[in-house]
Formats: sequence, C-alpha cells, structure tokens
Amino acid sequence: MNEAFARRKANDQPALLDTELEHLPAELRWREWMGRVEAVIFAASEPVPREMLARVVGKNCNLDLVIDDIRAELASRPYELVSVAGGWQHRTKKAFGDAIHAAFGTAAGEGTKDLTQSEALVLMCIAYFQPIARGELSSFFGKEVSRDLIGVLRAQELIASGPRSPQPGAPYTYVTTKTFLSQFGLDTLRQLPDFEALEDAGLLSKEKMLAGDIPAGLASGEGEDDVVED
Repeated sequence: MNEAFARRKANDQPALLDTELEHLPAELRWREWMGRVEAVIFAASEPVPREMLARVVGKNCNLDLVIDDIRAELASRPYELVSVAGGWQHRTKKAFGDAIHAAFGTAAGEGTKDLTQSEALVLMCIAYFQPIARGELSSFFGKEVSRDLIGVLRAQELIASGPRSPQPGAPYTYVTTKTFLSQFGLDTLRQLPDFEALEDAGLLSKEKMLAGDIPAGLASGEGEDDVVED
C-alpha cells in the first residue's frame, strides 16, 4: 500500500469521538453529554438501548441522570423521552394526540392497522403465555386459531417465531416482539399487568378472555373478526 493510498484510506475512517471531554469544565462536559444523548435518540427510528448511548459519553457518565435532566428540560415541550422496548425514544405527549390527528388523520404513535377485538385477544394470550404454539392457542380457545389471524399479527411485527415446542412435530411457538412493547408503551414484559392479580381482583380471567372480554385499550378496532376457524 503506497503512502497516498494509505492517507486516503485513513481519511475514509470516522474520527474517534472524544467521549471523556476532560478538557471541558464539568458543567460544560455534562451539557455536551446531554446534547449527544438527545441527538442520538432524536435521530433513531426506534428505541435506543443503553449500550448505544454509552458509546457517546464518558465511562463515568451516569446515563440515568442524563436522561432525567433531558426529561426535565422537555417538561414544557409537546414531546418527551419515554423508556420503551428496552431503550429510549422521543414521543409526542398524549395531550397533543387530537391536534396530530386533526393535522395528519392519525393519532400520535399510530402507523399500523388497528387491531380488531379478535386479533387483540389472541395477541394478549401470546403476550401472557409465550412461548406458545398455535396448537396450544387452539386448545386454549377450543377451536383452531386462524392462520390468517396469526399472519396479521406477524405482518404488523407484533409477534415472531419463538423456539420450537417440545410437542410432537416440534412446531414453532410465537412470542411478542420489541414492536409489541413499543406500540403498547412497555419497556419490558414485566410491565404487563400481573395476570393472577387481575384474576384475584376480578378484572380478568381465562373465562372472560375466551368470551372476548379483554381490557379496554388493547383493541382499538371496531371489527369483530372470528378468532377461530372451524
């Protein structure tokens, strides 16, 4: 490799980012870290995980405090930082949903087809009992769950194939995805309401789910497609 080519290759490489910023006073260093973190989150199309943000700040930077300070500065703005799907993301505050709907014809955060009651019911079962095979879902409902219904949830990337089941034939199971967490404003599956607690409170039961009675807000569509196919 000749010298000219070597210099050209070196110029093609991204410059190393100074993350420690030791030449700056502590206050300015903190402000720079805040700016970098918010810029990365703003530029991303999906929630940004901690390990990615750690690339742009010093090794002793407390990312949780940085996020807290950014949130405090956004308190009067129409958008905020939310912890969702294992990372952070800018989202418009719910109070401005009507304005966004009036301008664009869609509410904040909506970009996919609304779920029907039936689709939301099956999705909820997968969320609570994953990994679960289609045969197990069929046993749960007493009839075969439609492949088309599963296809709708997969097309919206709300569910994906999980590990193979130990059942005969080793069918694939289904699990929820990061898109599911993001769409329903969850950081992890641990934030799902405790199923046993809901049963004890009389708010939810397997019998109610089989009857199509699911928590308000999970299904926003008005359609009543069949959950099962004969």
